Amino acid sequence: MSPWEKSNPPPSRARTTGVSTEDRTPARRVTPRRAALGACGGAVAAYTALAVAELAAAPVRPGAGPVVAVGGAAVDRTPAPVKDWAIRTFGTQDKLVLHLGVLAVVTLLALGLGLLAVRRRRLGAAGVALFGLVGGAAAVSRPDATGVVDALPSLAGALVGAAVLFVLAGRLVPRTPGAASAAPADEAGGAHTGDGVDRRGFALTAVAVTAAATGAGALGRLLGGARARDAAASRARVVLPAPGSPAPPVPRRAGLRVPGMQPFITPNEAFYRVDTALVVPRVDADSWRLRVHGKGVTRPVALGLADLMARDTVERDITLTCVSNEVGGPYVGNARWLGVRLADLLADCGVRPPSRGGPADQLVARSVDGMTLGTPVEDVMDGRDALLAFGMNGEPLPFEHGFPVRMVVPGLYGYVSACKWIEDIELTTFDAYDAYWVRRKWARRAPVKTQSRIDTPRPFARPGAGTVMVGGVAWAQHRGVDRVEVRVDDGPWEPADLAAEDSRDTWRQWSYAWDASPGTHTLTVRATDRDGRTQTDRRTRTVPDGASGRHSVVVTVG
Repeated sequence: MSPWEKSNPPPSRARTTGVSTEDRTPARRVTPRRAALGACGGAVAAYTALAVAELAAAPVRPGAGPVVAVGGAAVDRTPAPVKDWAIRTFGTQDKLVLHLGVLAVVTLLALGLGLLAVRRRRLGAAGVALFGLVGGAAAVSRPDATGVVDALPSLAGALVGAAVLFVLAGRLVPRTPGAASAAPADEAGGAHTGDGVDRRGFALTAVAVTAAATGAGALGRLLGGARARDAAASRARVVLPAPGSPAPPVPRRAGLRVPGMQPFITPNEAFYRVDTALVVPRVDADSWRLRVHGKGVTRPVALGLADLMARDTVERDITLTCVSNEVGGPYVGNARWLGVRLADLLADCGVRPPSRGGPADQLVARSVDGMTLGTPVEDVMDGRDALLAFGMNGEPLPFEHGFPVRMVVPGLYGYVSACKWIEDIELTTFDAYDAYWVRRKWARRAPVKTQSRIDTPRPFARPGAGTVMVGGVAWAQHRGVDRVEVRVDDGPWEPADLAAEDSRDTWRQWSYAWDASPGTHTLTVRATDRDGRTQTDRRTRTVPDGASGRHSVVVTVG
């Protein structure tokens, strides 16, 4: 070899083609631009999968969609203390937070699968399909599932999403070995990026797929909304019967006119809602049926709404309390309910309470969404106004509160007594069956504890010196409230003025004229029920049978 040849070696094959050895496999190189486009492709695939699943869920049922199914499965597997924390933290927005959380997780996974698909298209697409299997399994596992058909929406959405990701990832594979030299063309507005990616083709495909997915989702909502519209129309046709046993008139002084106080009757739109239904069931009243069966039922029945309303109807004011209500919390409300006595219906079916030799000590109520609640038969049949209610404050039950029919049992926390959207009543025993919340370590029997709350002044308020009206509510359903007392700082307990009592099944309002002096003060309230039990000062959390303790607020008097 000549000296000239040593100093000037012949050009290699790679240099002749203008591509370095590293560039011989451009599909393996993931530039930031390709990574960003890949993540975008994953997001488009996930959006498409969810939209197609929503369309596929329309002929099945709304709860079969992957977001609702996975969210519901997550709720079922969440420990009771975590659920309690969610209710305390997010209140009635807990379901919205869960929805957003599921969507956030899906988005993160979609971005990751999009990045994976840039290197390995088949593996990324398979990941989308795998999550479809997860969604399908969650849908089938739900207590209200109708069978394997519930898995179809998730599977259909996942297959379409996988195909979309596979196609979009294909647009990110450089088309020619010399694609790396295409940067100048891209800067001039060409179709390819500097790493040989068909950016224009990717964008056109992504836009077209997104538009089609949006149309599919809109069609799914339209078809799914048809059921909701039919249910709403059936509710609009309901004419509530006049009560055979009307509620006694509310005493004039049952509601105190103290600024900041809650009204004695809670409006429907302000009544608390705590349940596990991520999608409010929209039940068609015309096709709804209630089945009564089980141990000791000698005459099983299946009744429609018209059958119930043809029975003797009862109207009563009853205060409901959620077991998740913290001391001083908002999950308590008072409404006027219209329905039929549950005890009368059970007696017509041949049911006897345990005290009279009946073989069943538990009534298991099942909702259309699969929720189960266990209620002591003895409590239902001891003479209290336990109702199958179809009216609330003069109108058919709102969907959010259980239309067409729900249970209302005074004196028991809602999780053992207030089944919404009820469709089945089974008589059984506590030994034979644990209802939904009992399986999650809540108590089997849950009488409402004596509680009271300060509604005004609010915590950290700054009232002026002089007379300050302190007011709130106290409740001890089915026992009644006999006395409410207020203490300022560490002073003596002073009697509050009690409003007139409507019934022992409703809360009572109270007020106290406080001669406020300047400074920071702590106001505390306690109630005593008709059995002579005074609200304890021992603080407990809501799990397993309701919170206890005394409510207090700190204010600064100017």
